[in-house]
Amino acid sequence: MSEVKTKDRLPRSASHKQIKVGKWNESLKTSDVNQIWIELHRIVSSHPLVRASKRAGFLVEEGKQNAYTDLTQELFVALLSKDRFQHYIDTEMSDPEIEAEISQIELTNMLTAELRKRYPESYRLARRISTLIQTSDIFKRFDNVDNPEAHRRLADRLYGLSDWKLQKSRRDVQEMDVRVKAVSFQSRDTRMVGCTGDAQIVISNPELEKLIVRVLKAIDSPVDVRSLRSFVMSRLPIMDIHLVPVGSGGNEDDDDRMPFEFTDTRETPEEDLLRNEAETAAAGFVDNFLVTLHKSVRGKAKQYDRMINVLWHCYLISDSGTQLEVAEMLGVSDSLVSDYRKRIEANLQQLSFNGVNEARQFEKALKHKVRDLITMEKEEVAA
Repeated sequence: MSEVKTKDRLPRSASHKQIKVGKWNESLKTSDVNQIWIELHRIVSSHPLVRASKRAGFLVEEGKQNAYTDLTQELFVALLSKDRFQHYIDTEMSDPEIEAEISQIELTNMLTAELRKRYPESYRLARRISTLIQTSDIFKRFDNVDNPEAHRRLADRLYGLSDWKLQKSRRDVQEMDVRVKAVSFQSRDTRMVGCTGDAQIVISNPELEKLIVRVLKAIDSPVDVRSLRSFVMSRLPIMDIHLVPVGSGGNEDDDDRMPFEFTDTRETPEEDLLRNEAETAAAGFVDNFLVTLHKSVRGKAKQYDRMINVLWHCYLISDSGTQLEVAEMLGVSDSLVSDYRKRIEANLQQLSFNGVNEARQFEKALKHKVRDLITMEKEEVAA
């Protein structure tokens, strides 16, 4: 899943892949916003990556008819802010070309960017696996034997070992899933890489290539790229942690939850003792956590104040808006806010709690402490 960077080049068969094409030029020239929104909702609802994102829990459903409403609105705003609608009119693009660009480029890029943000290690390793099997002489493609020019999506192509016969029989996915469990689990390579040195290698390319070979030998069958990536990554210690507010109570509108009531919500003496102990321990965690944040900016007061504000608006309160809105509020760039968030999350991942109650007390104590810091900062500015 690589991001498409050239906006104006579309695949030759783009128009033939669309079962239904909207009347884009007619809607755009008449500024029919309602019809444009309906067409965008249709594209979002039928996009395969959107459906995959929904199954992965990226999309929050608000009912059968409104599952894709937020994503449609986000896509509409993105196209409008980049003046893509006007571009389609100015360049006299046809309806199929407009449909293909929105579906295959704009929406795909939006979704892959979210995927890369939420699951950075999985996304990076999936791309490395795809690159290796296409470029290494150890592997070869099996689905284009009779027609080398046949075009198929990368995820659906079949690959195996280069020394296998072209007529090698295939196994079903369930059997391959059982056989791949015989492959030993790979130890994690903790060396740091990247321009900022904040990402671990997890596994080097030579070792990754050997792991792919072991997986293919275990399943003893050509396999599609999508399944192969899944099999290989199941043997890797991938740590993709998507942080959410610790005190979140879940979805209040979930009708599937079992109803229950507490007969007495008052604390027992034991619970009161545990709470007091957790609060004391959490206070110590908070002080140490803030010290590590201070060290991460090398003790610079201005940068530390910005980081504290990012911590407050992005993690400790829920009504500050999007990351872009927070960046505008603080008068800094979106990329700077993103960098501060990475540092905050890296330090949060270093924390270790004995239980949920201790973690909740940490969040509560951190919220009070950060609120006091921000209040003091505002008072100093006012003075």
